[in-house]
Amino acid sequence: MTDRVTVVRKAAWVVAWDEASARHVYRQDVDVAFSGTGILSIGSTYAGQADEEIDGSALMVMPGLVNIHCHSGDEPIAKGLFEDVGTATLWGNALYEYSALIDADDDAKAACQTVMLGDLMRSGVTTHLDIASPHSKWLSLAAESGMRAYLAPGFREAQWRMAGSHRLDFEWNEARGRERYAEALAFVDQARAHSSGRIDGVIAPSQIETCSEELIQEAVAQARSRRMRITIHAAQTMAEHEELLRRTGETAPAMLERLGVLGPDLILGHCIFLDHHSWTRQRSRDDLVRLARSGTSVAHCPVTFARSGMTLESLGAYQRAGVNVGIGTDSYPFNMLEELREALICSRVAGRSVFDLDTGGLFSAATVGGATALGRSDIGRLAPGAKADLSLVDLSHPAMQPVHDPLRNLIHCAAERAIRDVYVDGRSVVKGHRIVNLDYEGAVRELQDAQKHACRRAEKGDPQGRPLSVLAPYSLPLAAQE
Repeated sequence: MTDRVTVVRKAAWVVAWDEASARHVYRQDVDVAFSGTGILSIGSTYAGQADEEIDGSALMVMPGLVNIHCHSGDEPIAKGLFEDVGTATLWGNALYEYSALIDADDDAKAACQTVMLGDLMRSGVTTHLDIASPHSKWLSLAAESGMRAYLAPGFREAQWRMAGSHRLDFEWNEARGRERYAEALAFVDQARAHSSGRIDGVIAPSQIETCSEELIQEAVAQARSRRMRITIHAAQTMAEHEELLRRTGETAPAMLERLGVLGPDLILGHCIFLDHHSWTRQRSRDDLVRLARSGTSVAHCPVTFARSGMTLESLGAYQRAGVNVGIGTDSYPFNMLEELREALICSRVAGRSVFDLDTGGLFSAATVGGATALGRSDIGRLAPGAKADLSLVDLSHPAMQPVHDPLRNLIHCAAERAIRDVYVDGRSVVKGHRIVNLDYEGAVRELQDAQKHACRRAEKGDPQGRPLSVLAPYSLPLAAQE
């Protein structure tokens, strides 16, 4: 059967890849032809087979965004609970005392994953790396979505335990951690073998402080024997940073360098609290050099941490140091374009300069930066021979008007509202703003009940026995019923 060819005729703007300069460039009023085999042509007039023609006079064609760090799991049902709380003695972070209380059953996890996938696609994401605990529908939903997926089943040997609201402890169970590790290895092999050809596995020791050095080294060796990517949360909180100093006297990158783990196949989640960060005790600047020298990638997810008053210092500084940085959404909102806007703002605030990071450099992080982290040269860019992973942006949307620089309008103003259609491997996954392959609306309806169940479990699981009204107080007082 002949491959179906789609042609966007005379696209007003195209974010194309220029191989000579190894960067994105704008092209105007050109045809973009693509199919399941990839990008066929970007040029003045395409005269080949055209099964579907799209008027591009009010469109921008851009490469699909590459999200290298997100969590489906329970995240969507945590929405609205803990945005105004945190543990004061743990630098205000809500992760250990509050977020860890939320859990969901398999059906709720499937609804959460569906919502996450839909939200990512509607914000222009075509490839994602999902770190989660496996559930019965995890692989099948990733495949059904039509997205390109890297699935990373997390495992660890220690659980976080909060003593009151003042101390983080670790409850170690090496046997259980090894069991989860074996399950993760079996799952990533299953993911790689999936018939879609769009799915792979990633080996993911969950957090640097919850896994022994031996397990980290063994897991990395297994990943490298499989030629798989590795991801691990590292330097994500000050609590973790201080714990590693207590155990080893090292920062996360220094510890991973000693273990022989750093390298171009490793993605470090967040990587905020390095030796140069103003919150840390160190006054050295060695960690960025370690990361750049080794080719290790960083997954930057600004929104979640900005909610707790924390930020990486600064994304522009990481890029200037030669560190490959990609962008992730971490938890809700699963909106890559809002994440990019926050990344730009946080970087300029932390860098104390409007010149710290520009829109082009940010967009590169969200496309070729993520692709590089995944070892791919065929995604995150529009060029003949690359995968046909792309988005059509509606330039006529009010938030995109007037058009001088469409990427700036998209990131600074319009966000997902202007994303009209999204394609992966030349097939629609979003058409006219609607999710094509998943029951997004049905999953959204399930979230309310799922959140109620999760909140009841949180109350029962809280070590201090606090009610939800204390754990997650309303942002406004609730008036008495008349």
